[in-house]
Amino acid sequence: MNDFFLKNKGCVSGIGETKYEKSTDRSTLALTLEASLAAVRDAGLSPHEIDGVIPYGAGGIVAEDFITNFGIQDLRYSAQTPMGGASPVAALQSATMAVATGVARHVLIALGRGATSGRITNRLAQMPQMRVASEFEMPLGTNAPAQFYAHMARRHMEKYGTTSKQFAEVAITCRENATKNENAMMRKPMTVEDHQNSRMIADPFRLYDCCLESSGAAAVVVSSADRAKDLRKKPVFLSGLAEGHPMSPSTITQRPNMVELGLAKAAPIALRMADLSLNDIDVAEIYDCFTYIVICQLEDLGFCKKGEGGDFVSSGNIKKNGTIPINTHGGLLSEAHIAGMNHIVELVRQLRGECGERQLRDVETGLVTGYGDLGDGSIAVMST
Repeated sequence: MNDFFLKNKGCVSGIGETKYEKSTDRSTLALTLEASLAAVRDAGLSPHEIDGVIPYGAGGIVAEDFITNFGIQDLRYSAQTPMGGASPVAALQSATMAVATGVARHVLIALGRGATSGRITNRLAQMPQMRVASEFEMPLGTNAPAQFYAHMARRHMEKYGTTSKQFAEVAITCRENATKNENAMMRKPMTVEDHQNSRMIADPFRLYDCCLESSGAAAVVVSSADRAKDLRKKPVFLSGLAEGHPMSPSTITQRPNMVELGLAKAAPIALRMADLSLNDIDVAEIYDCFTYIVICQLEDLGFCKKGEGGDFVSSGNIKKNGTIPINTHGGLLSEAHIAGMNHIVELVRQLRGECGERQLRDVETGLVTGYGDLGDGSIAVMST
């Protein structure tokens, strides 16, 4: 296997997003098309130049919707990456394979959540990979993501001494970053006391450990490196890409290791492909459906050893001036829950230097992760 084949063969050439809000009367398709048009225009393209589409399967949007409504005239490639919140970052790998092999020239990846998206528990029930959980865990009352992932968080706390106040450090950092983001839904500063006083959702997760329920959409265009250099914006190269799945991927409580995610398998592959080490990474947009999941991913990425994630975040390492700033837009915890597509948009903006007040200095290389279902992981390393 050639781990380097895809390195820098694809670029993110365009990004787009809508306003993020708690609820909307607009359909998922309408929001998805708005973000898609913004991404295509950002790249300096028109819809008829898009010849590949990867829609978000759980959103109920399919390739034919783009042919009918978006002006695509010659669709040569379509796919889906059914990995929940790991889907958008995993889609970057699929899109890069398409443009690197000449199957497509410009692949649109789009994700929206509107009035037609439904509640998270309903979306989970529709996922075929939830069959095992629906047979053995759901009958005992485990029906929502907070309940599924609480098992992992509690095991980490019991095994390594991780505390709820360390979870709070993740939430506070995301909120601090969101205060400088006009499109973030939650911009009021948060303290440790605010976090600790918030109501319990699923022990050990409190309200502020949990991501938002949001409406809105985000999209990106992936182009071949040769074509991207002639487009409107500075190319952002996809240097390292991978996905990984945990042992016993359909049930958390039956795993031999409940505190390791699929990202632990994917991260070394992506970094090897990019020919980079973690010391080369200037910023990381980490999927943050729950505060614990961030801590676990930081460990699985290798920024700290397994069990040391709580101390790592409480020592200031993830803040703007820390060793690895994370979630500069506020993340799913404070900007919006667009299943991590907004994380990709933010990383591209940071690498382009387009983030205004929240822009970090000297950003040349970054990574973005996805986390989905019951532990699937995906990662993209990007560079300019």
